[in-house]
Amino acid sequence: MSSSSTVWWEGAEKTRVLIAPDSGCGGNKPGELLKLRHPKSENGTCYLFSNGMLQELQWFKQSYGSWLLGDYISEDGSLYMATPVDPVFILLPIFDEARMKKGEDLGKFRQLDEILFVEGYPGYQQLLPVAEKCMDIVCQTQEVGSMKFYRLDNSKVLAWLSCKAYCLKRTLPELDKNYAAQDEKQTLVDAVSIVGEYLKTEPWLKLLYDHLGLEFVDPTMKETNMENLSTANEITRHPQIHYRRKQKRNLENRQSKQR
Repeated sequence: MSSSSTVWWEGAEKTRVLIAPDSGCGGNKPGELLKLRHPKSENGTCYLFSNGMLQELQWFKQSYGSWLLGDYISEDGSLYMATPVDPVFILLPIFDEARMKKGEDLGKFRQLDEILFVEGYPGYQQLLPVAEKCMDIVCQTQEVGSMKFYRLDNSKVLAWLSCKAYCLKRTLPELDKNYAAQDEKQTLVDAVSIVGEYLKTEPWLKLLYDHLGLEFVDPTMKETNMENLSTANEITRHPQIHYRRKQKRNLENRQSKQR
């Protein structure tokens, strides 16, 4: 993460503290909170969209605390942290549905404005420029005159997911020596489990396990909501966030057993 900065968005009723990457654009353009569907749970989840970058939000809250912001005291001592998320993860379910695939049929080619029209979620329309830049990696495309059409391609999706898993597998031993000591196959399983936090079990997570020759293990689905907001290019660039979550869960489990 680059130097932190305060990001403000229009319509905020209360002051909150947010740590986010410096966009390098001077922070003059206010960010937007977009309500999108979480790619795994499909729950409505808030993401920060600022200067063309989509970011997921993590929320931290201690029992007691407040913030001193210049001459102003914010009684809410909670902290929001924004980290860039690979928009392909977020858009994958939308593009999957848009091809209207039935059986062995490969589905339909659609234009981006059609694909990103999701009832009840107008925020997807804001991601059209982002989709234009990133979705070629997992889609077949056709151009007719000045119009471009997209259709999700399973083989491209699996190649992209495999790349994500192997990149994370190489990173995990750098975060914890225990990963360096364990079997490489198990490290790959752990990496796929982390990637799986952003994938539906059917079809993508099961297909990924099968594609990598691994026995399927369904990770515990994490619920997301509007306050505990939950990648993800950062899944490979900031896996320490996910590792800290795992450490916290393990500690809580040990403490509950001791009681």
